[in-house]
Amino acid sequence: MVADMARAVAGDRAEVVQLIGSGVDPHLYKPTRSDVARLMEADIIFYNGLLLEGKMTDTLVRATTGGARVHAVTEALDGAVLLEPAEFEGHADPHVWMDPRAWSACVAVVRDRLSEFDPDGAAEYASNAAAYESRLMELDAYAEGVLGTVPESGRVLVTAHDAFNYFGRRYGFEVVGIQGLSTESEAGVRDIERLVDLIVTRDVKAVFVESTVSERNIGALVAGARARGHEVVIGGSLFSDAMGEPGTYEGTYEGMIDHNVTTIARALGGEAPARGMRGMLSE
Repeated sequence: MVADMARAVAGDRAEVVQLIGSGVDPHLYKPTRSDVARLMEADIIFYNGLLLEGKMTDTLVRATTGGARVHAVTEALDGAVLLEPAEFEGHADPHVWMDPRAWSACVAVVRDRLSEFDPDGAAEYASNAAAYESRLMELDAYAEGVLGTVPESGRVLVTAHDAFNYFGRRYGFEVVGIQGLSTESEAGVRDIERLVDLIVTRDVKAVFVESTVSERNIGALVAGARARGHEVVIGGSLFSDAMGEPGTYEGTYEGMIDHNVTTIARALGGEAPARGMRGMLSE
């Protein structure tokens, strides 16, 4: 998601190298020796921040100490934007990109830091940033309209881990993750039983797996609900901590959110075009 933003703002004036690829969990990712070498050679390093890249922290600190320009794209966000769930012990939820409006506020960091490094390109960075922000606002408007068709009683989003809090706040969904904010946390039997009870009592029609998280716990929810006489289906796979395959529409930030919004709306009783906002989603 960060690389997608950097490419959009930098245009042809920079080579953007992405270290964490599709289907890879950033909470658990450990940098390789070649990753470290690339970081040390980079002119500028952008990362999400807010403890998302937990196991890369030491490497990023080393790069900073070595004189590299290292910037969290979330560094300018204030408390009015950030969520701080009680279970995260005073730290902000890092999954800001789940709200396109909040994510668009991060574009200025990339624009300004690139302009500081390359003043000759400042006008181009500003133009590119404005165009990207405009596309994110269009994406947000589509999401608001489509998700608004989901019946209010059905706006319960059950996912593999707690990555959708910003989504829930923006679009009016109650969000429940089996695991916590980080996939390092493990779900216990009591967690599964609690969520099965919620699914049955709230008559939840669908639950969702995630592209970077094991399906095992979601399968346990489906089985547990069935044992209590309630049929709940897997509504689809959502992109949470990583986008789709490179070269695909879902491999862009806009495609990632379009896929999630369209999948959620259709599975929970709303109305959405089968192939999304631009008609570009994979069938």
